[in-house]
Amino acid sequence: MNVKRTLVFVGSGAALIAWLAGAATSNREYAPPVLVSPPHVDVQGADLAKEIARLHERLRPESTPRQPGRNLFTFHAAIQHRPAIVESPTAAISEVPAPTAPPQPMLKLAGIAEDAGPNGPVRTAIISTDSQLFLVKEGEAVTARYRVAKIAPDVVELTDALDGTTRRLPLK
Repeated sequence: MNVKRTLVFVGSGAALIAWLAGAATSNREYAPPVLVSPPHVDVQGADLAKEIARLHERLRPESTPRQPGRNLFTFHAAIQHRPAIVESPTAAISEVPAPTAPPQPMLKLAGIAEDAGPNGPVRTAIISTDSQLFLVKEGEAVTARYRVAKIAPDVVELTDALDGTTRRLPLK
């Protein structure tokens, strides 16, 4: 009989637990809460209010200024008048300085083109400046100052019209 009694106690205990569990929980479904978000204008207003408060905090001085400080709106204390220094006249310079030659323009040999001709190859030099590009043959002018004297396979010789000097532009 002990087994029967144990089964009755276990069965009645399980029924009691099931009954208490059913009473503690309800099967009613609750509707989810409705969340109302504030309008976009109110969110911007709140952000603006926070920014204004932050800027007001920043404008408050953290330390008191020193009273005998300098005046930021004056550049010097007082104007001091100095007597004018009179220089003695020096002897006039009798020599006139020699005129300086104008600076040489920036010329660069960009390339050399070669065509077959009846008397041998005819070369064309491609010369660049800061703002122009010249395609010239022997005897033609490059700017108003230079004239092409000779075009070799890797060098162009220019003659200066001002002083007659020769300038060589190597192909790089």
